[in-house]
Amino acid sequence: MRRGICVFAVALAMGAMPVWTQDPSHDSSMMDRDLMEVSVPQIEALYAAHKYTVTQVTQWYLDRINRYDGTYRALLHVDREGALRRAAEEDAAPKIAKHGVLWGVPIVIKTNTSVKGLVTSAGWEGYLKPGEELVAPRDAVVVERLKEAGAVILGQTNMPDFAASDTNISTAGGRTGDAYDVRYSPGGSSGGTATALAANFAVVGTGTDTANSIRQPAANNSLVGFLPSRGLTSIAGIHPLDWLRDNTGPLARDVTSAAITLDVMQAEDPLDKWTEGATKKAEARPYTQYLKKGALKGKRFGVPWFVLEGSPSIYGTGPDAPPNSGAVSSETRAAFMKAVEQLKAAGATVIIDKEILPESFFMVIRSVNTRPYRREGVDNFLRDFGPPQYHSVAEYEKAIGDAFPAYMIGGTRTGNEVMPQRLLESDPEAEANYYGPQRKALEIYEQTRRKWKLDGFVYPALQIPTYDETVPGASTAGPYSETGWVNRIGVPAVSLPGGFYADGLPFGLEISGVRWKDGDLFGYAYAYEQATHNRRLPKLVEGAKK
Repeated sequence: MRRGICVFAVALAMGAMPVWTQDPSHDSSMMDRDLMEVSVPQIEALYAAHKYTVTQVTQWYLDRINRYDGTYRALLHVDREGALRRAAEEDAAPKIAKHGVLWGVPIVIKTNTSVKGLVTSAGWEGYLKPGEELVAPRDAVVVERLKEAGAVILGQTNMPDFAASDTNISTAGGRTGDAYDVRYSPGGSSGGTATALAANFAVVGTGTDTANSIRQPAANNSLVGFLPSRGLTSIAGIHPLDWLRDNTGPLARDVTSAAITLDVMQAEDPLDKWTEGATKKAEARPYTQYLKKGALKGKRFGVPWFVLEGSPSIYGTGPDAPPNSGAVSSETRAAFMKAVEQLKAAGATVIIDKEILPESFFMVIRSVNTRPYRREGVDNFLRDFGPPQYHSVAEYEKAIGDAFPAYMIGGTRTGNEVMPQRLLESDPEAEANYYGPQRKALEIYEQTRRKWKLDGFVYPALQIPTYDETVPGASTAGPYSETGWVNRIGVPAVSLPGGFYADGLPFGLEISGVRWKDGDLFGYAYAYEQATHNRRLPKLVEGAKK
C-alpha cells in the first residue's frame, strides 16, 4: 500500500477514549494481554509453549495497524501479503528445525533501507514516479540478517525526505504523529519506526541516524534507540543522507530486545568499508551477556557542558538562533536532573562541570566537513541498489527528466548553489576536511573521559520537549536536538525512556559510551531500565482504516 502526498487532518476527537481491543470476531483479549508491550524473549517463549502460531501473531499486529495507523500514519507501506506468506512458511517449518533468535518476530523497516522487491522511497516522492520506482533489487545486509534470523517484515515506516529533518513529514507519506499525542511531532527521521513501536504495531524496528535520527524519536516515544559504534552495522543498501555520518541500529520498547536485534544486524560487509575488521574490534557477543541489573554500580558519567548550556558563539543569539543558543529548556533541564538522580540511585556517579566537553569541543566537532562528499554516497547507493533505469544521480535525472534535490548532492535547501563534489578516496583535502577534525574531536572525547575517569556521558536526548505541529503557524522543523556530535566521531549512544513531562509526553535520557564497547553501553542502559521502569503505554485513538 503506497501513499501519495497528503494533507494531514487530525482524526482525533479530543474526548475520545482509547480502544485496545481487536476485531471482536477474534478471541482477542488474551492476545492483547500477551502481546501488548511484548519483548523478543517473551514472544519466543509464547511460541515455545505453542500458545500462538506465527500467523496468529502476525495477524494481530496487522489488525492493530489497520485499526490505528489511519490516525498515526507511521507506516508508508504495509506488506500484508508478504508478511502473512512469511508467517505461514515459518508455521509450516519442521518442528525440529533450528530457529533464529528473531523467529516469528514481527518487525518494521525504515523505508530508506532496501528490502528486495519493495520500493526504497526514502520518504521522497521522486522515487515513486509510476514506472520509474526505486524497487530494491536485493536486500541490504541488515535486512538480510534480520530475515535469516526469522523476522517477519510487516512493512516500511514513514520518514522525512531522505531523513533530512528533525520531524516526520514526507512528500511520500505525509505526516506521522507521536504515539502519545498524535498532534505532536514524533521527531525524525526514524519517527515512523518510533511511533509504530510505541503503538505496538511491531516488536522491534530499524532506524537510521545521521545526527540524532534513532535517538531523538525514541526519546519522544519512550523507547530504547541504539546507535552502534560506526562500522558495527553496514549502511550499504541504505539510501544515504550523509554516508560519512549515517548509521543504522534498532529501536525497541526494551533494552533486551534492542540488544538481541543489534546482535543480528551486526555484520561485516564488503560494500561498507567502515565495517572491515569490526568483528575483532567489537566486544564479544551475544550482547545479552552484558545485561545486568548492577551494571551502573561504581560507573562514572560526565555531562557535556555544551549540551546543557548551548553554543552562542556558533548559533548566535539572534531571532534565527535556536532557543537560548541551543541550551536545554527549563522543562528539559528539570526532567534531566530527575533522571540524573535515578542514575545515582542505581549506583552511578554523575559529574557536571563546565570543563567537560565545553563549547570548544563542539566547535571542533562542527569543523568535521562531509558536505563535499555527499554526492559520492548517493551515487554509490544507486550504483549497488538502484533499479535498472538508473544507477547514479546523472542517470536518475536523465531517466526522470527532473533535477535531483540539490541539498542531497552538496547544495543547500535555500538555493541551488552546490559545493564542488569530490571523491573522498582521492581528494587531497580529505585530511583537512574530514579525517583530521574527526580524529581531533575523538581525541578530545577520549582525553576528557580519561581525565575525569568516566565510563561515558549522559545528557538529554533533546534540547526541548516535542510540540504540537497541528496548530496554525507551528514549526515543521522538528524538536531541536544536539546529539549529532556522536555520529561525527563514531561512538555508540543509546536513548532511553527517562520519564515524562507534566503534559504526559515522554522525556528521553541519552548515554554515550566508548567506541567498540557497545555491550558495556547496553549494560548501563539495562541497569537504568530495570531500576526505573520509566516506560508506560500510550493511549491510542482510532482513525481512518488503512
